[in-house]
Amino acid sequence: MSKDSQAAQPKYADRAYRSVAGIAAGVLLLALGGWLGGDALVRGSGQARAVALAALVAGVPLVVALTLRPVVYAGQERLKVRNPFRTIVVPWARVEEIRARYSSEVVTADATYQMWAIPVSLRARKKANRRRDRAAAGGGLFSPSSRTALSDPALRRPDGTGGGAPDAPVDVTPSGDKSIRELRELAGVYADREGAQGPVAVRWAYEILAPAIAGGVALIVAIAAG
Repeated sequence: MSKDSQAAQPKYADRAYRSVAGIAAGVLLLALGGWLGGDALVRGSGQARAVALAALVAGVPLVVALTLRPVVYAGQERLKVRNPFRTIVVPWARVEEIRARYSSEVVTADATYQMWAIPVSLRARKKANRRRDRAAAGGGLFSPSSRTALSDPALRRPDGTGGGAPDAPVDVTPSGDKSIRELRELAGVYADREGAQGPVAVRWAYEILAPAIAGGVALIVAIAAG
């Protein structure tokens, strides 16, 4: 692709996708673990302190990995997927499909990688489908008949409310599916860019794995020593 063609493409700012619920759960778990572990370290006996310390060393990295660490970065040249225990960098040209079935996934020619930061809610998807079906059948808040009734000045209530211009259609698509849709659009826009070529890179998160394993071993030893 020529430089002029690349310059004519729409520009998107780099985007980050995270799970708000996951972050909230992680903060709560860290606060609870810090409170319980700190209390055991201050008031506990020798073995209780050893067990509490080992549990914190093993547990904190795991909580961070599973709740705070996952994020998906979408830039102009590549998709960076940071999962609990590894980071995958996929140039847009290597993306064959981005899908959301039971989990969010990016598919390349050689492998399929999950995107932990974009959860799929089957319950929310079914709820959205039911609302669309009701609207298509002519019933519900978002049906054409309801919007027409709301826009009819003759149907205004005595206090002057009601009627007026109809509201814009409400998008009931779950947030995870919206994110997948945006990533598909970005993949289509940037796949032919010169900087979007190259191999897929995978790096394990040793900064998470090492303390978690060490803490787990220490926890087993501390419990066995008691």
